[in-house]
Amino acid sequence: MERIPILRIGDMLLVSIQVDLQDHTALMLQDDLSNRIVETGAKGVLIDISALEIVDSFIGRMISTTAAVSRVLDAETVVVGMQPAVAITLVELGLTLSGVRTALDVDRGIRMLSRSISAPARGGDVTRDDDLAE
Repeated sequence: MERIPILRIGDMLLVSIQVDLQDHTALMLQDDLSNRIVETGAKGVLIDISALEIVDSFIGRMISTTAAVSRVLDAETVVVGMQPAVAITLVELGLTLSGVRTALDVDRGIRMLSRSISAPARGGDVTRDDDLAE
């Protein structure tokens, strides 16, 4: 079975999804990520979905659920690299990804998480990091 690698970067975990996610792979990722958060005490999770061209409702819900589980385990989640077609599909499916923060790329996501880790976020609504000026 194919597993998605989870890399540790300081207080963060990086998940770079480079394959089309099948349902069973997504469920394994959710379990693996939960265990890694507990093992490492990570405060942030960065999920890179830039290689995903298609997201169905199950994968959309999995991303939202993973962020919720991470939050319960005291780790903030940022999803990065969402392709426009994926964003459009998620909106058309009516998935709001409640509680999931997004950034355009890994660099912006790391900066967003670094700020959140040093100053915990208020609330759990969807946020977008449009105000990250260089």
